[in-house]
Amino acid sequence: MTTQLLMIEDDTRLADMVVEYLAQSGMQVAHCADGRSGLARLQSPGASSPPELVILDLMLPDMDGLDVCRSIRALQGPMARVPVLMLTAKGDPMDRIIGLELGADDYLPKPFEPRELLARIRAVLRRRDEGAAPTSQVLRFGTLEIDRDARIVSVAGQPCELTSYQFDLLVAMAERAGRVLTRDQIMEAVRGRELEAFDRSIDVHMGRIRAAIEEDAKNPRRILTVRGVGYVFAKQQD
Repeated sequence: MTTQLLMIEDDTRLADMVVEYLAQSGMQVAHCADGRSGLARLQSPGASSPPELVILDLMLPDMDGLDVCRSIRALQGPMARVPVLMLTAKGDPMDRIIGLELGADDYLPKPFEPRELLARIRAVLRRRDEGAAPTSQVLRFGTLEIDRDARIVSVAGQPCELTSYQFDLLVAMAERAGRVLTRDQIMEAVRGRELEAFDRSIDVHMGRIRAAIEEDAKNPRRILTVRGVGYVFAKQQD
């Protein structure tokens, strides 16, 4: 079955190269040259299948890629949770951090090797597909519920907005409740042997998860920081 992707990129030559290369691996890439047309396609995919992942350039002619990412996460329906892989030509790590904070699932700096792009796409899609184990049921911790099959998180019955990667991070922590985990252990639980993430990405995503599931993200009671080690998901919660 062909994997449907959407690439929002103003560099036509780069987009043509990516479309041709990924087609060899059974991926069909729709291309939009600016942010507004990309968002319009996500909201009204028409007769074509909705994309399973968005490749999003940070620098676009009509709007900032960070604003596009923010707009994607604000959409209604399943497209709000579509994985986003951000392309950035900027060398400032803060741009990558902001992208992750806004809901991007991964990033890839330009210039890049097409094989690395393919590997990262597959890694993101694999995390999405393998996030729910066949025997999984709803995990409950006080008012927090994590439905691994439906990939839905709620607190006191109210849904929480998380990216695909953030959902998998939360599940990995919840399945090991009470155990102190290093950042490397958390990354290994989610990514296996895939490519390393940006050094601070776990911290950025943990902040986003806390903002979604904690009553007070500045004073968390569910995901606790263990100074000098990593994080622990609290077993006992209100």
